[in-house]
Amino acid sequence: MVVNPKKAAAAKTSTKKTKKEDDEEEYKQQTSSRVDKSQIHKAVVALRLHLDKVKQEKEKDPSFEDEGDDAYSVLISLRTQPVGSARSNAKMKAIRIPHSMIDLETAELCLIVKDNDGKGHKEAKLKVESMGEDKAGIAKVLGVSKLRNNYKPHEAKRKLCDSYDLFLADERVIPVLPKLLGKTFFKKKRQPIPVDLTKKDWAKEIRSKTSATYLSLGSGTCVRVKTGTSAMSVEDVVENTIVAIEGAVKHIPRRWGNIQSIFVKCNETVALPLYP
Repeated sequence: MVVNPKKAAAAKTSTKKTKKEDDEEEYKQQTSSRVDKSQIHKAVVALRLHLDKVKQEKEKDPSFEDEGDDAYSVLISLRTQPVGSARSNAKMKAIRIPHSMIDLETAELCLIVKDNDGKGHKEAKLKVESMGEDKAGIAKVLGVSKLRNNYKPHEAKRKLCDSYDLFLADERVIPVLPKLLGKTFFKKKRQPIPVDLTKKDWAKEIRSKTSATYLSLGSGTCVRVKTGTSAMSVEDVVENTIVAIEGAVKHIPRRWGNIQSIFVKCNETVALPLYP
């Protein structure tokens, strides 16, 4: 019997494809079985009740300042520190979530752009102005040179951090921002989201990037991923949390084999266990 080489190759390719699909299906089943959805729901409800109680106490005492919406975050504790370069691990990795954590119709965004002594900054401002009503929430365009020269004092950095709902930055300038923005941005988890400004449709790019959450492996054994805000419904936060955990695991070396525990918390609350 003569075997057609082309058919044999096609069959081989088909087998590989099927195996890959089987592996992905196995991974999905593995992921969904590791974290109990009901446990996530209980934890998010408990945190929401605590936030509501704190909010009521603050409303009775005018000395408390309104710090805005509280954020829900998943904390993943790793067994071993990820191996790789610090720069590669620190790079923010996007995880698409079903419910955006920011409303671009009402939010005010600051866009940090690449420039050279002002050149590039003006072009970016003109580009935003040309977007008409669909500015995707951009309220300010800030050039790197202006950021470097006008925001040197810690107080200036702190005020900038508190002035906008979200920060975006041209992905080409992300490496220089930690030094220019200072510790305040990173302590408050306000570091800019990288966007590709080489694309023609900035509004589309911004909407795409703001409909995701982000993680960076960093240099330690704890991974933090934001999954919601107190302005969102419990159900939306729960759904985001489930998807965020699944997405985060894909970026962790050895996946579940390197995960020791998973918690969920808000900015000023205790961490509630989700796994194991």
